[in-house]
This record gives sequence, structure tokens and C-alpha cells, in this order.
Amino acid sequence: MTEDQLLAVLHEAASAAVEATAVSGDYAMVDVSRGQHVADVAADDAAVAILVGAGLGVLSEESGRHHPDRRVTAVLDPLDGSSNASRGLPWYATSVCAVDGEGPLAAVVVNQVSGWRYEAVRGGGARRDGEPIAPTSVIELRGAMVGLSGLPPAWLGWRQYRALGAVALDLCAVAEGRLDGYLDCSPSAHGPWDYLGGMLVCREAGAVVEDAAGRDLVVLEHGARRTPVAAATPGLLAEALAARRTFPV
Repeated sequence: MTEDQLLAVLHEAASAAVEATAVSGDYAMVDVSRGQHVADVAADDAAVAILVGAGLGVLSEESGRHHPDRRVTAVLDPLDGSSNASRGLPWYATSVCAVDGEGPLAAVVVNQVSGWRYEAVRGGGARRDGEPIAPTSVIELRGAMVGLSGLPPAWLGWRQYRALGAVALDLCAVAEGRLDGYLDCSPSAHGPWDYLGGMLVCREAGAVVEDAAGRDLVVLEHGARRTPVAAATPGLLAEALAARRTFPV
């Protein structure tokens, strides 16, 4: 499968998840302990069928690991920000990132409200709706608008913040300069499906992303959790990481 063919499969799977979410529209809880809605499962079923049918392995938030023996694994969050979706808050997405032995290879993140499609291929840059994107040039936290997930124990020095509720879209907002940075303020709370797609979009756009504890962000275990921090520039990332490390990661 070529990179273009792979990207087309990711788009097809994302489209299927978006359509299934809209058709279902059911946010009753299937599993309260996991925060899993009927719409999450419907979107997952639709996307996984396409990814597996195309010869990919899958690691999904909703249904776990499929075909771990396959060379490329699609890491899938069929409905990132499902709590937002369930309450009509317009910030939720589908994210899928193909990972091979060298790391993230291709990613698609679809804003389910606006329809914006972010895509990236390793070494090929990042785009929104086919147009190249790039982050801001902000280098200091005191001049930055940052996205938050979770609450820090104190102000960390930013100029402004927003807590939006969908990691994949938050990271894409950093990639295209809507946010200057992103701070995960919860301790090891996010699975790889939450951030890998947005991470590749960020990195290919020119932004930087690291785990606050210095761990590898590319993991394919369903139980793995990380604390991603992103920034438009290396200088801003250094400040953001230093601030984040002042409390448990």
C-alpha cells in the first residue's frame, strides 16, 4: 500500500465514523466506567471494519486491539470528545493514525462539527482541507494562549488558556496556530488514540510534542497512558514542560 493509498483508507474510515456518529445520535451509556456511549460503539464498528478490511491492524479506544500481527496498526479514536458531543458542545472529532515500525506514518483528524480535515504523512507536511498549515512563532509562555486538559494546581504562567475537551483537535489547533500550546494537566490520563493523530499533524506542521515525563509517546498497548505537552516552538515547549513538571505527571 502506498502512502497515498494509506491516507485514502484513513479518510474513508474517518468518514465512516463521522457518518455513524450522526446516524446513531445516541449518547446513552454502554459502559459508565469507561465513559462509552452507544455512538462511540457505532462509530468504532464502522471505522474498524474499513481499516481491518484494508489489511491494517487496529488499536481502538473502544474495542481494543485487532490483528496485532499486521505490519501497520491504525490507532483509532472514533469519537474524541464524546462528552462534548453528548451535550451539544461543538468540539469533537474522529482521529486515526497509522503506525509502522518507525513510528507514526500517516494521520487523519476530522472535526465532526465543522467538517475540517487535518492530514499528515511522515516527512510530507501537514494540511487542513488540502492546504498547508503551520504553528505560530510564540516562544514564551507568558505570551501564549494554551489549551488545557485537566486543571493545574496553580497558574502556570500563560497569557490565556482554553479548556476545550478533545485532545486530537486541541493538538491540531496548535499545528495550525489557533493555539500556541497544549498542556495535559492530568497525570498520565490519555491513551495513544487521544494524541497520536494530532501529534503527527503537529510535528509535520512544525510544532513540537513531548510527554511530560519524557516517555515515548508512540505506544500500542491499550492500557498505556501518557501526558502530552505540545508547543509551537522548542522554546515554548521547554517552558511548558518545566511548568508541567512542577506537579505530578
